[in-house]
Amino acid sequence: MLYPSIDKLLNHVGSKYLLVNVVSKRAKEMIETGHYQLKEEEYKSSKPIGRALEEVAKDLIHLKEN
Repeated sequence: MLYPSIDKLLNHVGSKYLLVNVVSKRAKEMIETGHYQLKEEEYKSSKPIGRALEEVAKDLIHLKEN
């Protein structure tokens, strides 16, 4: 089973499309800046996409609604 689950992620983000958009932007930001919101050893995933998904699941990424 994948972590975090899509059901848990959709509780934080309204749709799958918005989730993909947010996670891809955050992963690119991590690659470019090297800034992570958790300590390296706290992430289960070693890849930026997985780490961005974990940040969404832990409610570390907040979305502004227009």
